[in-house]
Amino acid sequence: MKTKIKLCGLSRPQDIASVNELMPEYIGFVFHQKSRRAVTREQAAELKSLLRPEIKAVGVFVDAEVSQVVGLLKEGIIDLAQLHGHEDDGWIARFREISEGKLIQAFRIASAEDVLAAEKSAADYILLDSGSGTGQAFDWSLIRGIRRPYFLAGGLSPDNVKEAVSLLRPYAVDVSSGIETDGFKDPVKMKQFILNARS
Repeated sequence: MKTKIKLCGLSRPQDIASVNELMPEYIGFVFHQKSRRAVTREQAAELKSLLRPEIKAVGVFVDAEVSQVVGLLKEGIIDLAQLHGHEDDGWIARFREISEGKLIQAFRIASAEDVLAAEKSAADYILLDSGSGTGQAFDWSLIRGIRRPYFLAGGLSPDNVKEAVSLLRPYAVDVSSGIETDGFKDPVKMKQFILNARS
């Protein structure tokens, strides 16, 4: 199966114009206000209106209220939600009571125990990361034996994504800082990342 691509942390109309040409399967809007890539509900709604409907928008949250996440899904501003905080099975259960939306739960991978915890997640998808936006890759050998599909994140760039895809065959690759120049999404790097991931 072909590895899918997620370009995360989009915040400007020109970012959307680039992805509409490049056609990744997913893009990400960050709703964590402490992030330099954060967007407001209004900004995300405007950007989503410009996005080709074939591309799924993922909302990235850190310890948000269930109601906030469900509201954005119901309004069609996002198509999936990605959890990056301390959300547990109880949070997911409350979400499931009021929404049929799909969830991606992020896990920081530093040990075999972290991999086991990720495999047990009640979310629809898991995302394996090196930390919170550090731009560093984790030890990929830790996840060689993982038994469920996952999004691979953390330290990916146009330079190493081809190796990651051929070595690990993840369900999807997820990139943010690796396609930026001076803190903004770089259309040349975005294109190169997608070409390398798909080759």
